[in-house]
Amino acid sequence: MQLVILAAGMGSRFGGLKQMEPMDDYGNFLLDYSIVDAKKAGFDGVVFIIKKDFYEAFRDSIGKRVERLIKVEYAFQDLNDLPAGFSCPKGREKPWGTAHAIYAARKLIKDDFIIINGDDFYGPETYKIAADYLSSLPKGSKGKYANVAFYVGNTMSGNGSVKRGVLFTNDKMELTKLVESSLSWKENGQVDAKPLDGSEPFVIEKDHVVSMNLFCFNPDLIAHLEEGFPAWLKQHGNDLKAEYLIPDVVDELVSKGEASVAVLVSPATWHGVTYKEDKPEVVKALAELTAKGYYKEGLY
Repeated sequence: MQLVILAAGMGSRFGGLKQMEPMDDYGNFLLDYSIVDAKKAGFDGVVFIIKKDFYEAFRDSIGKRVERLIKVEYAFQDLNDLPAGFSCPKGREKPWGTAHAIYAARKLIKDDFIIINGDDFYGPETYKIAADYLSSLPKGSKGKYANVAFYVGNTMSGNGSVKRGVLFTNDKMELTKLVESSLSWKENGQVDAKPLDGSEPFVIEKDHVVSMNLFCFNPDLIAHLEEGFPAWLKQHGNDLKAEYLIPDVVDELVSKGEASVAVLVSPATWHGVTYKEDKPEVVKALAELTAKGYYKEGLY
């Protein structure tokens, strides 16, 4: 099983990789904790999807220490990495999106895999849930995907709104709808959800499940991307800000009956630095997990 880490946007969000702030006294990032957790759960290789310009800084600051633990490969998300017959329109600066990021790693993905964000902490139990699901599938499975979801109350920031994919399921806990939304607390402990597509806002309870972009996939997803990306480009390619996003791909495959997505709920608390004020709480949480024995001192 492979761990695919979406990290191409990390440099810009953090003002450059060298300005990424460590989350412990040993200089480790949230990404380091994710890799340690995934390795313990049974994942045997990691593919970092990054910008080529950040390769040297990324490998020096993260890659070299990770190489001691797990097989490491790199894929580069590039605006010009497009199907034959397409070219990047003049003025395009924004990356093509998360589905394109996975497309960029198409030559390296050979096994069942999960994707994660490079700057989110998902918790050790979350990777075990993902690994157990993929290990339970018959060899060569196609279209048997999953999303490891979180209770929304475990993913909120006390410092402002956050963006999450609100999940809706059938009675078999299979995904029927994913609504990308901006979420904020209400005074009564409920959560206001404002869909990013401008549709009608709604309210969810704190135990409603949301996506943190941790999907489990079979390798057949690559063929779907190779087929779907050209069609998407024909429709949206001239929009300089449009993005080819993995939730949209998943939604389309589910609607066509070409894939099913099991929603697996993690009891973990998500940690991340959506706002700079979030960092002290994240550092404290990781220190507490280390003290409880989830991680060894220094991590590696």
